[in-house]
Amino acid sequence: MFAYTPSNLNQTGLAITVSDQIDTSAPKNKGAESLCAPESPSELAEAPKGATAVIVLGDGTIIWGRGIGAAGSSVGEVCFNTSMTGYQEILTDPSYAGQIITFTFPHIGNVGTNPEDIETITPVARGLILRADITEPGNWRDTQHLDGWLKSHNLVGVSGIDTRRLTRRIRDGGAPNGVICHAPDGVFDIPALLAEAQAWPGLEGMDLAKDVTCRQSYGWDETRWVLGSGFGKLENPKYNVVAIDYGIKLNILRCLASAGCKVTVVPASASAEDIMSHNPDGIFLSNGPGDPAATGEYAVPVLQDLLKTGKPIFGICLGHQLLARALGCTTSKMHQGHRGANQPVQDLETRRVEITSQNHGFAVDGKNLPKGVSETHVSLFDGSNEGIKWDGHPVFSVQYHPEASPGPTDSHYLFERFTKLMDEA
Repeated sequence: MFAYTPSNLNQTGLAITVSDQIDTSAPKNKGAESLCAPESPSELAEAPKGATAVIVLGDGTIIWGRGIGAAGSSVGEVCFNTSMTGYQEILTDPSYAGQIITFTFPHIGNVGTNPEDIETITPVARGLILRADITEPGNWRDTQHLDGWLKSHNLVGVSGIDTRRLTRRIRDGGAPNGVICHAPDGVFDIPALLAEAQAWPGLEGMDLAKDVTCRQSYGWDETRWVLGSGFGKLENPKYNVVAIDYGIKLNILRCLASAGCKVTVVPASASAEDIMSHNPDGIFLSNGPGDPAATGEYAVPVLQDLLKTGKPIFGICLGHQLLARALGCTTSKMHQGHRGANQPVQDLETRRVEITSQNHGFAVDGKNLPKGVSETHVSLFDGSNEGIKWDGHPVFSVQYHPEASPGPTDSHYLFERFTKLMDEA
């Protein structure tokens, strides 16, 4: 629909200027001149004709659009994802807790949704932003239109905006805090939405693992999906693995089961004693959302105790960052993060390049690793750290998602590496 960007602030603390009108079939917006220089908060509350949704960023940027999904509002960090497929997996990835996802690919909804392609039962992403209206599904696995699926999970969305412009803004200025609001009646309290966006503390310093972790331990034996037969079941497990759930994706559990692992999933708050009581052959550290420094307040001491056991340990994403901190490494928030299924990573030991799926806004400082910790993988986009190992010990981790299959099997060897370490142990 319509996109607005901040200009010089006036007495209301807000100012917006018309920068794009995507829906050229719509009549010219009545009152566009007054919108360019609003005189009072009440004027800001009046949406352009046809707008049923708005994005309000913490810096005063206002972007009007069309509402999709549930009516209501949601606040979070506005990021972008460059994946061309997998929107349902992205929206259900627990690592997106606290985030509003801008999809750079314009045709979202073309395969519909189904109950098999989810990564967690209850999505925790804060919402989504699209270029075009949701595409009508045309896939044999479709069971529900994406708009209906969004409504069923109370997810708010905005369509009809220039996602390229928003992506460039995030690329250059970093991921901003913002509010998205879907109001079918077209009535918005812009000053209140701006205040909410500005008051939100942001992801830095935020422990979100506690919000998405399981509440009690459970077992897992479902294997990866196969065309024609669906998901399988592990019949004869070879390894006993404990997975610490910081926000684990279901397909990670399926990959572990497909590698012969009987998995016991434990909450993020589990103690080393609780974990070792299961007598594991290996320990897995899952992906998850938020700042590793905040989650590390309680997770790092546990991991340091587990490192002393000599058990093989494999970490992914947030698990990688927490393991790194337990080994004395540092982590920091990235300018814009890595989110997409087209991220090239090089294994420094084999020199092999993998096309990986990633979703992270924090990174391990690979340039200042402590003695005894080696960098094993790096991003070919920006040189940031993508993997480490503890020299002389069966302990390693990667930043990206080897279970997500963008390659499609480029990174599955990491699960085999984990089982080989358990064999050797």
